[in-house]
Amino acid sequence: MCYCPRRSTGRHRESNHQLPRCQGISARKFPLVTLAYESSYDVFVKAHGGGLSGQAQAITLGIARALLKVSENHRSPLRKEGLLTRDSRVVERKKVGLKKARKAPQFLKR
Repeated sequence: MCYCPRRSTGRHRESNHQLPRCQGISARKFPLVTLAYESSYDVFVKAHGGGLSGQAQAITLGIARALLKVSENHRSPLRKEGLLTRDSRVVERKKVGLKKARKAPQFLKR
């Protein structure tokens, strides 16, 4: 993320083949819109792994944390919008004797 005081292009290179949902695009810009910095920063992001929704949430969290490193005064507006909270859900591990985390093999009566 680079600050561009003179240029202020506010470039977001949207790769719509990567995150096609409009929700994902607006979610990525939300931290900048919250602090009224849409045209003050150029943002370049690479997200690997997970699904489209998870990548959009990870990008939003990363941008919010980067803005927090710029100035600690940004903490309260970002916290108020819930942009500094990580989603703590993770994939449940597969158990021994089961086909998946909770799916058991078919029960045989005979």
